[in-house]
Amino acid sequence: MSKAYVHGYDPREALRLQDQATTLVDLLHSDTAYPEGHTVLEAGCGVGAQTITLARNSPKALITSIDVSEISVAAARQAVQAAGLRNVTLRQADIFDLPFAPASFDHIFVCFVLEHLVQPVEALKALKGILKVGGTITVIEGDHGSTYFYPDSEFARKAIRCLVELQAKAGGNALIGRALYPLLREAGFDEVRVSPRMVYVDSSKPDLVEGFTKRTFTAMVEGVRKPSVTNGLMSEADFDRGIADLYRTAELDGVFCYTFFKAVAIGNRMLNNLQRIVPDYPLK
Repeated sequence: MSKAYVHGYDPREALRLQDQATTLVDLLHSDTAYPEGHTVLEAGCGVGAQTITLARNSPKALITSIDVSEISVAAARQAVQAAGLRNVTLRQADIFDLPFAPASFDHIFVCFVLEHLVQPVEALKALKGILKVGGTITVIEGDHGSTYFYPDSEFARKAIRCLVELQAKAGGNALIGRALYPLLREAGFDEVRVSPRMVYVDSSKPDLVEGFTKRTFTAMVEGVRKPSVTNGLMSEADFDRGIADLYRTAELDGVFCYTFFKAVAIGNRMLNNLQRIVPDYPLK
């Protein structure tokens, strides 16, 4: 597991996660849907930010969402109830100590989780053990090294690197998006396919300017101001200038880009039925 969740569990972080999920629904989730009666495990549901979309996209699938944090599970349960969803079961559980029998699920969904784990391959192996033969796994992660923007700013890039370093110190990897293919292969998954999902934002996309550039990414970096300064990674003045420069990219002439990576694979190629389960999935 991760030594600590670098973003914390305060209400501001919960709101940021909800903003992120709402803004990125089409980009990340439009091609994920599960058939009626299929069982799905969402591993690391957090506050339920992705759970809502997952359940709405597959209203007749049976979704079990777990998280190691009791606080997060409680928040996710509230979100699910408020959305009126009836196809989600929530419970507190650890990916490294799963309370499920082998071959319990048709599909597994993991979003923004591996980046926080010390042993992501071991987590994937544990999840593979509860997949049915021919079952699928979908993994989505970001990669902070994919960030670039206009106007460029060395202070902004240093502030982002603070987040990367702090996450590494906590045992995670904020650059994990680029590594999904080798990680899944090492964990024993077959037919691994990874697609980059780039967020491109300029002032012609006001919803993304507010929802992603400001309230998702910049808010995430801004959230590590205190530990960045405390750990001597940047001075207060330089960090604040970096944040100001990130907000500058949200102005009329600004541009912001970031890439997520989405991987889909099967747990065992004995049943090569992924196209039947996920129709738009490209097989050789």
